[in-house]
Amino acid sequence: MERNCSLIQEIEQELARLTVALDQTDTNPDIMSFFSSSEQHDMDTVNRVMDLLNRTDPSSVSLDEAKAEQILSLTNNMLVLICSQTPIIKKLVNSYSSEVCLDPETAHPKLIISSKGDSATYTDTWQQLPNLPGRFDTTLNVISSQGFIFGRHYWEIDVAGKTYWELGVTYPTIPRKGTTEECWLGRGDESWCVEFFDGEYTAWHGGVPHQLPFTKHFCRIGVLCSFPAGLVTFLEADNMMPLFSFCAATFSDCLHLALCPGHDHSGTNAKPIVICNTSSPTSDL
Repeated sequence: MERNCSLIQEIEQELARLTVALDQTDTNPDIMSFFSSSEQHDMDTVNRVMDLLNRTDPSSVSLDEAKAEQILSLTNNMLVLICSQTPIIKKLVNSYSSEVCLDPETAHPKLIISSKGDSATYTDTWQQLPNLPGRFDTTLNVISSQGFIFGRHYWEIDVAGKTYWELGVTYPTIPRKGTTEECWLGRGDESWCVEFFDGEYTAWHGGVPHQLPFTKHFCRIGVLCSFPAGLVTFLEADNMMPLFSFCAATFSDCLHLALCPGHDHSGTNAKPIVICNTSSPTSDL
């Protein structure tokens, strides 16, 4: 490995030399003679590159039992190290926790918002509620009363026992009325979300789906929003396993937590979607 690293450095230096020489072709008419005189030297470089590729071809690697055991031991130690950091990462992320409550005046009429504003449950009955400008009238969405414009913020959402849900963050400008696709979380440029439906996870923003390679029914999802980094990250909250991250660079408006508990699907998705508030005094740092 050390020999290969040394050889790579030499090759990079040689490529840099050739790049400089190529850049000078327009100003130095004698440069072609330079390449002609160094043709053999360049062939040596090509041969060394091919030698490096041949010697590092995975198919040509032969491991005896001792080497295989060493690699396995190293891998196990790395996994133990990563797992040992989970409590530290969880403590750090939880330090950004921001308490929020759902705004019932934004909730679709088929959503029941708890008195504490920490859960949303689907009901098949259309509730007779005022048709306020901020109320979703087609998509089963509700957003938080609080909006955030700076700092780092983290929320955990309990989705245990549910077969369909959407959750994420949104600008307050997300469309609320009609059947336009932008009313759905993640379908427009105003929101970012992760969706669980039919056993599959999908991350959405700007109408672009990102299929996620997970099949396990997670019980708790974390949403981390960082204004300094322009980042929205979704996590499996128990083990702090990243699910997907969106990099927005900068946010142009305040962000609200947004939830969709989905239809009850003949009783299979009747459980509420619940915000697990763990407020922290450092959430705005």
